[in-house]
This record gives sequence, structure tokens and C-alpha cells, in this order.
Amino acid sequence: MNSKTRLEALSKFLKSKRANIQPQTVGLPTGTRRRTPGLRREEVAQLAGVSTTWYTWLEQGRDIKVSSSVLDSIASALQLNNDERKYLYDLALEVNPNVYKQEVLQTKISPSLEKILTELKYCPSLITDRHFQIVGWNPAAAYVFLDFEQIPIEERNLIRLVFTRKELRSLAVNWEHFVKGFLSIFRVYYGQYMGDEWYTQFLEEMTNLNPEFESLWQENQVSMAPEVLIEFRHSKAGKMLFNLSSLQVHGNTDFWCSIYTPVEGSSTEEKLKRRMNKSEKN
Repeated sequence: MNSKTRLEALSKFLKSKRANIQPQTVGLPTGTRRRTPGLRREEVAQLAGVSTTWYTWLEQGRDIKVSSSVLDSIASALQLNNDERKYLYDLALEVNPNVYKQEVLQTKISPSLEKILTELKYCPSLITDRHFQIVGWNPAAAYVFLDFEQIPIEERNLIRLVFTRKELRSLAVNWEHFVKGFLSIFRVYYGQYMGDEWYTQFLEEMTNLNPEFESLWQENQVSMAPEVLIEFRHSKAGKMLFNLSSLQVHGNTDFWCSIYTPVEGSSTEEKLKRRMNKSEKN
């Protein structure tokens, strides 16, 4: 992402986080003349111990010098969690912005990861790269979601699929909750790999493709491992309940593994076993 795009992303992030904080939660009076939700800029500056002018410039996306210590104060004032803090630092400090420009992403997973996917027989699992291209999946994922083998490689992007495929839209009972988990992880990568222009192009494409994407993306949620309980209404298996576990694959690949574990006490695992065994026999 170029400097202008980076600063615009920083501006939108700060505004959204400021709007989410109610004055009374930080010991400030609510007042009766607030025209916008959340804190005012001067209140954030006061809580962070910086001048209102300096914070205003930062939130406006001006190219000004910042330090880690000042960002720490702003992060505390905005009550950011650890993942949000890291995202703030990535955008504001622009560390190594050109490192990833020419790097070619790995598109194949190792035999050990293939083995792990196979062993997770009744836990639908996907492996994606930092662009959220799907590079690996197991039969359970193909059964519950889509037969990814039938989708052209260039179209196997998880973000694109959840916003464009009707099967996935109707599958999740709470579709917005479903996609927000993916978007929060995607934003982590977006902030981390500033030199990769692919993100700018992809976000523009998705915004033009689906207006709902823009709305959800502007919520600026950031989380490396969102806790998500998902209820699916599968066309053949009916109601299915899963807990989503998100795991980063350590190494040089930047792969991410999403594992859907059947909720204990539900009939989800039994349904998967019965349906998948029946499919294998056919």
C-alpha cells in the first residue's frame, strides 16, 4: 500500500475506534451537544496526553512523525486490544514498507500440513495464504462449504467467495457474524504487508463487487484469532454448530489454518460422519 493509502487507512481506523468509545466509560461527561457518537478528538488527545492539534493531524492522515511511546498512549486512550495496537503501529510507523513488493506467494502446502488436514476428518478445515487464497482443505470442508476443486484456482479467495457465492450466504445463519471473523484476520495482514499493492487492488475490486463488503470493512475490526461460534443450515445435513479456531502456521509461508470443530453436545459430528460416509459409499 502506498503512503497515501496507508495514511487514509490510519485515519479511518482512528475515527472508527474513537466513535466506539462512550464518554462515560472513560470518566468523561456525556453532555447534551454531541453531534457524533463516541469521543471527540480533543478528548482522545486529553486522555493520551498529546495536543489536540497533533492528534487531529494524525487522525486526518497527515504525514507527521510519530513515536512508539506516543502511539502507546493513543492506543490506551482508544482502549485498543493487542491486535489493534499492532495494526495501529503497522500503519503509523510504516516499518519496512517495501519488503514484500516482489515476493511470490507459495501456493502449495507441505506434506505435514496435508497430513494434519487428513487427520482432522470431521473438522472442516481450510488453509489460506496472506491474501486469503485457499491453498488447502479437507473433505469435510468440501462437504460443508464448497467443492473447492471445482472452482478455478484464481477464484479460490475466501473473502471473495463468502461475499459472492449464494451457497455460503445461505449456509451461515448469521452471515455477517460469519464474515466479520475472516475480515478481522484479513485486516491484520492488510496492515502488516504495506508494500503489497495487491491489497489496494483487491479492496477496490470487492467494494465495487458488493456494497456490503465496504460497510463491514469500514468497521475496522482487527483480530488474529476471533472467537466465533457458527451455526450453519446445511442443505443436506440441516443444523450444524461449530467453534472456529484460527491458527497461524509458523515458518516462511504466512499460511493460516481455520478449523471448524463440532460443538460438543450437538449432533454435528454425528451428522458429518453419517453424511460423509454415505457420500464415500456412493
